[in-house]
Amino acid sequence: MEGFKIIMTWRSVICFREFACRCAVIRGLCGLALTFPITAALSGKIYAGSVTGFARLVQSSDSAVKKRGDLSGVVVWLTSIEDTARHSVQKHTQMLQKDKRFSPHILPIETGTSVDFPNLDPIFHNAFSNYDGEIFDVALYPPGTSRTVRFDRPGIVRIFCNIHPSMSAIIVVLNTNHFAITGREGRYLLSNVTPGEYQLHFFHERATPETLAKLTQNIVVKDDVELLEAATAAISEAGYLPVAHKNKYGQDYPVDGDKADGYSLQTK
Repeated sequence: MEGFKIIMTWRSVICFREFACRCAVIRGLCGLALTFPITAALSGKIYAGSVTGFARLVQSSDSAVKKRGDLSGVVVWLTSIEDTARHSVQKHTQMLQKDKRFSPHILPIETGTSVDFPNLDPIFHNAFSNYDGEIFDVALYPPGTSRTVRFDRPGIVRIFCNIHPSMSAIIVVLNTNHFAITGREGRYLLSNVTPGEYQLHFFHERATPETLAKLTQNIVVKDDVELLEAATAAISEAGYLPVAHKNKYGQDYPVDGDKADGYSLQTK
């Protein structure tokens, strides 16, 4: 009986080991079956990866750059070399008017996006643009109200207030959904980029169009690379010459224009 017990014990151990091995194989196969579609989706044609890099501001006279090293505010985007069709979306965003400022100061959007201009100040405002981008004038409107403009043309839209000369902002309208804006350290990240050939573009408000055009890079996003590091763009501000803008009538602002509340203009 003792020998029989020992034989049964060893047989049990052997059987248990075989059973455990078979379970491990089954688990491995199941894990592989579950993991493969996810891996394929992340590294294949469904999802390619991201494009990242840095944009530096050089020869700048701006105190935020010189003293604090703030490299934010550079708009970066990709345009497909293979797909040049025009895109339009039904999106909504906003640019606030508060404390006599537009916020955000730089706003990249996709073509077809509607932008609300809510007036959060206790005074009147009049947002307008008469530059090369989307020309518009929402007219004078009171505190607590808003106006909306749809932007259908790609381009740089420089925005001002007809009452307060210090108020300015820029909307960058892009025919792509691959865009980003740099943080303080100058880093940008463009996510969910499908494989293909692209051009990488840059915009900064204190750089000339000629300077920015020279920074355009051709890149290839491959389906087996999850993160592509682009060459650092050094954006020179050397040719930037600030010019005082006019109001929407092409006239100079009053000397004390920033102190105006707009109430005296609502009947004009």
